[in-house]
Amino acid sequence: MNAPGGVLDVARRLWPEVWTHRRRVGVALAFLVAAKLAAIGVPLLLKQLVDTLDRTPAPLAVPLGLLIGYGALRLATTLFQELRQVVFARVLARTSRQLTLRAFEHLHALSLRFHLGRRTGAVARDVERGMTAVSDLLDWTLYTILPTLLEVTLVCSFLIVRYDWTFALITLSTLGAYIAYTFAVTEWRIRYYRAAKDSDTEANARAVDSLLNYETVKYFGNEQHELRRYDASLIGYENATVKSLKTLALLNVGQSAIVGIGLTLLLWRAAAGVVAGTMSLGDLVLVNAFLLQLSVPLNYLGMVYREVKQALVNIERMFELIAEPQEVGDLPGAPALAVRGAEVRFEHVDFGYEAARPILHDVDFTIPAGHTVAVVGTSGAGKSTLARLLFRFYDPTGGRITIDGQDIRAVTQDSLRRAIGIVPQDTVLFNDSIYYNIAYGRPDATREEVVAAARSAHIHDFVASLPDGYDTPVGERGLKLSGGEKQRVAIARTVLKNPSILVFDEATSALDTRTEKSIQAELAAIARERTTLIIAHRLSTIVHADRIIVLDHGRIVESGSHAELLARGGRYAQLWALQQRERASAAPA
Repeated sequence: MNAPGGVLDVARRLWPEVWTHRRRVGVALAFLVAAKLAAIGVPLLLKQLVDTLDRTPAPLAVPLGLLIGYGALRLATTLFQELRQVVFARVLARTSRQLTLRAFEHLHALSLRFHLGRRTGAVARDVERGMTAVSDLLDWTLYTILPTLLEVTLVCSFLIVRYDWTFALITLSTLGAYIAYTFAVTEWRIRYYRAAKDSDTEANARAVDSLLNYETVKYFGNEQHELRRYDASLIGYENATVKSLKTLALLNVGQSAIVGIGLTLLLWRAAAGVVAGTMSLGDLVLVNAFLLQLSVPLNYLGMVYREVKQALVNIERMFELIAEPQEVGDLPGAPALAVRGAEVRFEHVDFGYEAARPILHDVDFTIPAGHTVAVVGTSGAGKSTLARLLFRFYDPTGGRITIDGQDIRAVTQDSLRRAIGIVPQDTVLFNDSIYYNIAYGRPDATREEVVAAARSAHIHDFVASLPDGYDTPVGERGLKLSGGEKQRVAIARTVLKNPSILVFDEATSALDTRTEKSIQAELAAIARERTTLIIAHRLSTIVHADRIIVLDHGRIVESGSHAELLARGGRYAQLWALQQRERASAAPA
């Protein structure tokens, strides 16, 4: 990001966002020029005032008028600066908001593969820093860099025209040395800033990961282990921060030395002019005021350069997220899915999460409209992968999946996922109210519809018995609710969505037998007259299915009804017998 190409790339990406507010930018720039002209006018009036007072006699009205003008220009400087900020504030806030929203939207558009490989805490921190950095970069550019360059240009031009070239030479030499030193030292110390931010991101990611898995930490008594891992990142942050502050002190001392030498040389040159009679006391005051006026933004410019460099690093990370290739995307002009009967077909589907490790091999089956098909098999057989492919979290590496004859890769993902509802094995809820989590199935639903969905899932009476009713918070990931309660919330959410296709992915495997039977009846009720795919481990939950498919190592080895498969005496019959023996041995004597 230190390369000029990186800076230009950031500018190229930001410019379209800023250009949409070109009127505000133009007005802000006009106020900027007015503020700097007023600032330049202050030393000029001060020179006139000193020269007028130096001449005798001096009419009282003349210095009084200059004094009033001096005060008015100082007020105008501040007024125009604040007006510029008022006008440009909307540009800063909206540009930052739009880019952050684009990054957030893109993160949701990325495939499951990306999210499984990244830490949520680290990604969130990069987006957060990028949002702040966009505002900071525009702020520093318009409020400090451009005004300083304009002021330096005006001052040097005046010094050359009004006096001689030596004043401008000393000023430009001081500026050149100051900028060169600042750039060199900042480039050297930016590594410590990056190291500090990397350690900070790592610490934040570990903290979020540890807190999200609070129960697991407690189960294994690994609080001290988590503290050591967290502290390892904090130690890196501490060391990098100390080095950054030490090198900052060196930078500040060098900058002050350069400015001090330049001021001394310019004042010496002006004082010599006064002694020689070629310059008045007002000229000496003018040069001194110019230099003092320039020294303030010069000192500020060093900090601004550091901040801009740091902002570019942060924006680069956010742009890297935005540039992350979208593995699963909509085709240009893709139509919405047109659901008629909701027939689902897997046609000779091959798939592997990694090229060297295929999961599914030539999987071919149909779920007729309104029918229920169950897929069973041992762990790792590829059952849950079918649901992920149906939702287009991934695309098959071979074959295709169709709904009513439409290849799901040729329709929009939004319309596809609106047509499918899922009740997963592990229902993860948002840290919000029960009402919010049920309404998530269709956020625009009325309260009456949400309550009706809760009644269908047989959870309304439980919710109504709570002190806060539907406003009861469920806690992080729904941990305040039991497994059965969370499953009923998931069912209510799916009922509210009212999809044409249902997927039950091990929906009751984590529940006790009694709760499982109750939930199973509710699942059967909402699956009635809907195309349903059941992914199950417990065979007793899918005996009612119209067709049962047995997967083994990603291949279909058997297919038929429960009775047909038992009569065949194959793989399904073996699994059934094994589970019946396990169930009998687990039953109380």
